[in-house]
Amino acid sequence: MTRPALLIACAMAAVAPSMATAAAPDFFAAALCQPPYSTASATELYEAAEKLAEPDTSSLGAAIYRLPAPVERDGFTAQDVVFAGMSVGVLLEGQVAAKVAERYGLSPETSHLFGSSTAGFARLLPDEQQGMKDLGLISIVAREGPAMPGKTLLTCEFVSNEDRAALEAYEKTSP
Repeated sequence: MTRPALLIACAMAAVAPSMATAAAPDFFAAALCQPPYSTASATELYEAAEKLAEPDTSSLGAAIYRLPAPVERDGFTAQDVVFAGMSVGVLLEGQVAAKVAERYGLSPETSHLFGSSTAGFARLLPDEQQGMKDLGLISIVAREGPAMPGKTLLTCEFVSNEDRAALEAYEKTSP
């Protein structure tokens, strides 16, 4: 092997391990809308999750990916990433929606999503972070419910204007 070829081979060998151990995206930050939801960022996160594990699609009408190791932040622990509709989130250990709401400044939701949520809290992102405002609104949401016993969903959620209007109309007509 020539000296330049040997140097290139050594350089590539030094880079390869760091590329193989590249850190997974910060799914917890994504659940906190950091950065705010966009289809591009959601696609990047989804593709990264696909490389980590096979999804469980048996619950919540979502794709749930098990992370190789738990992620901890601000006293909360998650080991599952959730993609559902137009949202990206994590499943936190325990029914901690109220604690999440307190920590991240979320307010109680008025809707319980057709009975699927027993406790829900949300906060709309400020106008300057609403990158798709003409189509809908982005919120940080924490929810608990019977479909996820012992867990709390923390998610960055995009809700289209049409879906929001339909839910509001339903809430007005339901007993």
